[in-house]
Amino acid sequence: MARQPGARTQVAFAFESVYGTPPASGYRRMPFATTTLGSEQGLLSPELLGYGRDPQAPIRDAVNVDGDVVIPMDAENLGFWLKAIFGQPTTTGTTPRTHTFQSGGFTLPSMAIETQMPDVPRFAMYSGLVADRIQWQSQRSGLLTATVGLIGRGETVAATTAAGVLTDATLPLQRFGNFQGSITRNGAALGNIVSAQVSYANNLDRIETIRNDGLLEGLDPSMTALTGSIEARFADLTLVNQAIAGDPCELVFAWSLGANASLTFTVHAAYLPRPRIPINGPQGVQATFEWQAARATSPARMCTAVLVNTTASY
Repeated sequence: MARQPGARTQVAFAFESVYGTPPASGYRRMPFATTTLGSEQGLLSPELLGYGRDPQAPIRDAVNVDGDVVIPMDAENLGFWLKAIFGQPTTTGTTPRTHTFQSGGFTLPSMAIETQMPDVPRFAMYSGLVADRIQWQSQRSGLLTATVGLIGRGETVAATTAAGVLTDATLPLQRFGNFQGSITRNGAALGNIVSAQVSYANNLDRIETIRNDGLLEGLDPSMTALTGSIEARFADLTLVNQAIAGDPCELVFAWSLGANASLTFTVHAAYLPRPRIPINGPQGVQATFEWQAARATSPARMCTAVLVNTTASY
């Protein structure tokens, strides 16, 4: 019996035209680092009395399909995940092309993802997946990855793939690195930042109707949330004064591989809390700002992601 190494696994990805119905073809191999995507069905302990101290057999509960996928922040493939999070982008230009994603959309696409383990063999197709959140952390060194949280409808396991031949030749992997990133506040470089974390959530509402298959009826987007943290060496009062005043600022997180490959994530109205400024010893003093974002006056949205690459459309 063969044992399945992670190095021999793949993830096949495609958008659905009908919620919960995996397409017959058009799947793309997606780069990923780890995934916890799976289906779970719990057991309910019986409450019956009169049969002695030993319990009766448990009852199966509803089926839940969810999990995380850790992906590289790259110039081409990231656009599929941004579409899943924000919805269809606006694309302009020819070479390069500029894809603009905006927060607050009411229509989110659903996806089908197959995790492929050919040595077992086990090919698990997850349908009706909708992106619930995305988060990443920026720092001086280390790999730059993002974690995408997914909620789905169903799982179908087979001994052969249902995704067919995967396409990936047209999208080379061009990863952004932490050293290629920058952070600006109101158009000016924000210095002395040790690390920064960003999290955007769709806060999906599970439609848990009564069904004879135990699956979800659907997922509705609720109020969005954009939060994060900035850990800064205490060198001036810029961020502290803003926190005390209660005024918002524009934060821009950007990465660039040149004129044809870049990512810019703009938080249009970020509010900073008044932080503690602890002194933990002789080393440099640092302060952490757990910021929250809100809908700005202009533009009338919370955030915008702009991805520049050579991909024609998403």
